[in-house]
Amino acid sequence: MSLQVGLTGGIGSGKSTVAAELVALGAVLVDSDRLAREVVGPGTAGLAQVVATFGPAVLTGDGDLDRAALAAVVFAEPAARARLEAITHPLIRAAAQRAAAAAIAARGDTVVVHDVPLLVERGLGAGYDLVIVVHAPAEQRLARLVVRGLGEADARARMAAQADDVRRRAAADLWLDNGSGREQLVATVAGAWHGRLLPFEANLRTRRCAVPPERVPAGEPADGAVRARIAARVTRLTGAEVSWDGRGTGQVAVPAGSAGVAGVAGVAGVAGTRAGIAEQLSGHGFPAGAAPGCHGSADPGRPVRLHLDG
Repeated sequence: MSLQVGLTGGIGSGKSTVAAELVALGAVLVDSDRLAREVVGPGTAGLAQVVATFGPAVLTGDGDLDRAALAAVVFAEPAARARLEAITHPLIRAAAQRAAAAAIAARGDTVVVHDVPLLVERGLGAGYDLVIVVHAPAEQRLARLVVRGLGEADARARMAAQADDVRRRAAADLWLDNGSGREQLVATVAGAWHGRLLPFEANLRTRRCAVPPERVPAGEPADGAVRARIAARVTRLTGAEVSWDGRGTGQVAVPAGSAGVAGVAGVAGVAGTRAGIAEQLSGHGFPAGAAPGCHGSADPGRPVRLHLDG
């Protein structure tokens, strides 16, 4: 069992620096940008679909994808960008799954970091055990992009096409601020690795509930956003829904009519049993606790209590 981490951030935020530091500390990186290039490489079915959709003007004289020409089309027209994403995103997702499986086969238990630039925009957070968002002020990001060679207008357009900071913060289990320079960022990444990611991976592997921290870290989003993320993960894992009581304890709705469970007003049409839901929770970040039907979180940075209805 490996910890699956989603890493994202706005263009120019310093996400690549964070990815490199995590690899240096021992993580396996699945780079969606690299995969995005590979799935439309020369001779691929992905490139053929792109050309069929946008025409031969997006090819270079050598028959490769002309990324600048394609970018000029898709960044100017949201509908064109949606057509491109409908082609590339399924291909990238399949390639990422293969890369993660290969890393796990080679390394065994490990931390797999998925560098996904549009994780928030595409609503992919529930597919990862933990989401890291790298943040930097907009003007700093703009300056970095201009230094890289982008024109200011182009840089601003790309920034505007991405999610804003409110949406990113709501999606973040771990918010890394890159507004104070590389040295501070490197130290922050190391602290997160040793203080949260490695303990989370160990708890996940051994199906152990984490000991809650003494306090919630500064800069965490409001409780509503936290609960929404947890509920989305539980629903993705089990098909069941989560409701919250006044103490912040999640009640997981077991499907009515499940074997051995009294009828519960819950999620219509969801297949599975109470035992099956419990196993899914226990194997994917919410281990069983001491009391029957009680589950906690393996994440040391996010204490959670869940109870199965019924």
